[in-house]
Amino acid sequence: MGTASDSPTLALHERPIACLRGVGPALAERLKRLGINTVQDLLFTLPRHYEDRTQRTALGSLIPGMTALVEADVVLADIIQGRRRALLVRLRDGTGGLTLRFYHFRQSQKDSYSKGQRLRVFGEVRAGPAGPEMIHPEVEWLADTDTVNDDDARLNDHLTPIYPLVEGLTQRRIRELMARALPLLNDTVLIDKLPAQQAGGWSLAQALHTVHAPTADSDRQALRDGLHPAQQRLVFEELVAHQMGLLQRRDRQRHTSAPALRCDDSLSQQLLAALPFALTDAQQRVVQEIHRDLGQTRAMLRLVQGDVGAGKTVVAALAACPALAAGLQVAIMAPTEILAEQHLLRFRSWFDPLGISVGWLSGKQSAKSRTTSLASLADASCQLVIGTHALFQDSVQFARLGLVIIDEQHRFGVAQRLQLAEKGLSTGWLPHQLIMTATPIPRTLAMSAYGDLDTSIIDALPPGRQGIQTVVLANTRRDTLVERIRHHAASGQQVYWVCTLIEQSEQIQAQAAEAAMAELSAALPELKVGLVHGQLKAAEKAAVMADFVAGNIAVLVATTVIEVGVDVPNATLMVIENPERLGLSQLHQLRGRVGRGQLASFCVLLYQTPVSALARERLQILRDSQDGFVIAEKDLELRGPGEVLGTRQTGDVQFRLADLVRDAALISPARALAERLHGHENYNYLLSRWLSNEGHYALA
Repeated sequence: MGTASDSPTLALHERPIACLRGVGPALAERLKRLGINTVQDLLFTLPRHYEDRTQRTALGSLIPGMTALVEADVVLADIIQGRRRALLVRLRDGTGGLTLRFYHFRQSQKDSYSKGQRLRVFGEVRAGPAGPEMIHPEVEWLADTDTVNDDDARLNDHLTPIYPLVEGLTQRRIRELMARALPLLNDTVLIDKLPAQQAGGWSLAQALHTVHAPTADSDRQALRDGLHPAQQRLVFEELVAHQMGLLQRRDRQRHTSAPALRCDDSLSQQLLAALPFALTDAQQRVVQEIHRDLGQTRAMLRLVQGDVGAGKTVVAALAACPALAAGLQVAIMAPTEILAEQHLLRFRSWFDPLGISVGWLSGKQSAKSRTTSLASLADASCQLVIGTHALFQDSVQFARLGLVIIDEQHRFGVAQRLQLAEKGLSTGWLPHQLIMTATPIPRTLAMSAYGDLDTSIIDALPPGRQGIQTVVLANTRRDTLVERIRHHAASGQQVYWVCTLIEQSEQIQAQAAEAAMAELSAALPELKVGLVHGQLKAAEKAAVMADFVAGNIAVLVATTVIEVGVDVPNATLMVIENPERLGLSQLHQLRGRVGRGQLASFCVLLYQTPVSALARERLQILRDSQDGFVIAEKDLELRGPGEVLGTRQTGDVQFRLADLVRDAALISPARALAERLHGHENYNYLLSRWLSNEGHYALA
């Protein structure tokens, strides 16, 4: 007697995976770890790429490096005792020979390879001591040579999909399950509501059939590139689902009340009056947008982008003013101690004269100092706190948190943003959130990673900022560069020398900061050379940075901890070692530490020879442009979204099939469709289909 889950009209998202023949409790549990609970989940586990097993290759035609399907007879199977114990199976087909080599095997496996056995083998060919070899290929036993028949010899009529796997689940097993699931596909059991004109004429069932089992005559280049119409049909739906998830996340946050900060702007005016400069039009516009958001009873969710040196810090300070004036607390989180310490110095210089207490919280504080900081947050005696990741830890409790400002958001993840925002829920409201980044984010990436946020762009630099001349120099000219530094420092100007490692590594060709300091100190004995990196104690870093700011250090050797936040107008020369190891956006950030005063500034990219053609192209892009948005677009093309956003953010922009560079043209129409469907149609089927395995942070 059948069950409800066996009903031919039951929607696939309602059919448990256990209804498929061959799926017992143990396999169901293993599939659950992959996020596969229903037949629909299985069908939306999409191939990563394909292999061609539709035609045989004669053994005599095998070439090392090719991947091939062969059929041949066993002539010998033997275990050899060399440096590694191995099972060797020798095959012949009349045109040549092939050796199969297995390092992981059981005695019973050897016994299964009997002389005269016909095998079908698929694998990569490599050169072996006795001719072509395959190591651990896929093997199918057909029959003995004398009894093989046409059914045994029939080849696949479609390309073979390769799926993402977990331990204990083989490609063969998942393909068997898919073969049982695909016949269940029809329009009555799979919800398919994508508008026909945006589906390219492909039904969802057709697209899934094609992607899981493309015929041998399919356009293989299009499949390889992800541009086959069936793939693009699925890509568009995935992008729509992703945008819906962002809209849902935004709605959930905005349905949680936030304090409406409709206060007078007297504190802002006091701060502006004390500044030694006037705001640019772009800064004024962004401040107005922020203050307008803060006046609402729903939480602000705003991303502020601005190129290096655009003046985001003062915008953040002015954003804090309405919350502080209303008696609420403000938390500012930065990704590194150096950046947080720079913010602390600057915010104290601005707010101490206005009677606002500015506190500090970091993971490297002493126990006594940390206890004092935590108490001041809990009793609201600290009105504005600046810190690192330590701010969102469980032990941190705020009395009246009204605004969260996160600097360099790409260094954090959405979950961490949520953890800090949740600190305000104990007061009965959600704090407003301001996200800032000096790493310009390409529009397509911003729509996908930050689609739940409103966006402001500070699109102008303060007047008087100097352009930076960028020079690409081979490491073989290091001595010439050191002499250039000598003359540069003799004129009273300062120098950054940036290395990518703290200690020497034999594996990575990069000059370590400690070795660079020793080398420069020996070559330039008349100059004071300082060193700063992430492993120094906070007090040591602060002392070195204070010396550099005061002009007592001529050359500051540093790791990439100085990428953001450091502002020394007298530093006009930046040397970056091994720039080929860093992304374009990170290099642009580092370069932005100079050019902050009235003097001409220079950046030298000191690369290690030999350098690849791709690395040379990347360095050329940086030399030719100082526009952070142009550079970010190129970075996205060359490195992909995960690298551009940073490792902490990568998990928030993971797709099964979509590619943000390749499919950029589909993102805007996907967003438009998501907004049309949002609130007018039950779209949970789309979210469960594409986003069921991802974290959704309702308040992030």
